[in-house]
Parts: sequence; structure tokens; C-alpha cells
Amino acid sequence: MNTHLKTLLTLSALTLLAPVAAMADDAHHKPAAAAATAAADMTDGEVRKIDMEGSKITLKHADIKNLDMPGMTMVFVVKDKAMLDKLKAGDKVKFKAINDAGKFTVTEIQPVR
Repeated sequence: MNTHLKTLLTLSALTLLAPVAAMADDAHHKPAAAAATAAADMTDGEVRKIDMEGSKITLKHADIKNLDMPGMTMVFVVKDKAMLDKLKAGDKVKFKAINDAGKFTVTEIQPVR
């Protein structure tokens, strides 16, 4: 095979594989980007009180951007009562909350270590 043909075949192969390599590289970085975005969506708070029977938590929190809510202390319902098992008054947390048909509901919460 002459040199010109080898060069042409190599360039063709690289041209065909470049999009595949780019997709693989992009897929590799997406989990980190998603984690950074997820962390940015979380709100800082401090547990003031836990009501296991009522599946409620009282949080002193910073501004909740997705709810357009200023920082304050308030009671939230929790989506899953099990989220309260590892928390106690005084714990610093990061959490996500939604307005679920008029009930402010914590959908995710994690202690800050």
C-alpha cells in the first residue's frame, strides 16, 4: 500500500472515530457536572425540631431559590419519613424542597459533615 493511501485511510478513520471519542469524553464528565448542579440546587439549613409521628421537620433555612422563598424558620413535610432517622436538632443540612399542592415538602436532605 502506498504512503498516500495509508495517510488517507488513517485520516478517514480518525474523522469517523472523533465523534465517538467526544461522546465518550462528554459522558465521562456528565456525572460530575450533574453532581455540581444537584449540589447547587440544595439549600443550606439547620434542623430545629423533628416530628417523627407527623413526618415533619422544622428547619432554619437560607433562601430557597426554586420556591422564591427568603430565608426563615418553618415546618416542612418530608417525602419519606425514613429521611428523619439520621437527623437531630442542631444538625447542619443541605436539602431540596418543593411546593406539593400547597404543602412545602422536603424531597431530599443530607447532613453536612
